[in-house]
Amino acid sequence: MTSSKNNHFILVLSTLLFILQTPSSLGNHSSTDGFFPWAPKHVVVINKLTTHARLIVHCTNENKDLGIKELAYGASFDFRFHVNFRKTTTYTCSFEWPKNKVRFDIFSTYRDDNVFSKVGVCRECIWYIYEPAPCRAKRDGGASI
Repeated sequence: MTSSKNNHFILVLSTLLFILQTPSSLGNHSSTDGFFPWAPKHVVVINKLTTHARLIVHCTNENKDLGIKELAYGASFDFRFHVNFRKTTTYTCSFEWPKNKVRFDIFSTYRDDNVFSKVGVCRECIWYIYEPAPCRAKRDGGASI
């Protein structure tokens, strides 16, 4: 009898794990995004400065420095990572162009991997960098911000 209960438990657990790993029919992200840690993320930063100036980008998080990148107008820089176990992953970037320098959290778990945030979850977080402010594209279900 115990063996039968264990087999049933294993079957139910396996089915649940399979469902959680199956891509959602509602978008380009798995149903685990926003709920569980270790969700894969891909951040893309695109220079869309209206002045067509070169954009200097420097992105870091608490454990990693992604280096300094120089982007011509229309050029992009991207990186991939997984949300940490505590769901506190944040990448902050400084953006510099003639006579301007700003800092912005290009990825924040609270904003970008939270099903309850006003902008929604993104697996592929695409950011256009304009003079007034960065703008995240609505590519995979999240709202543009």
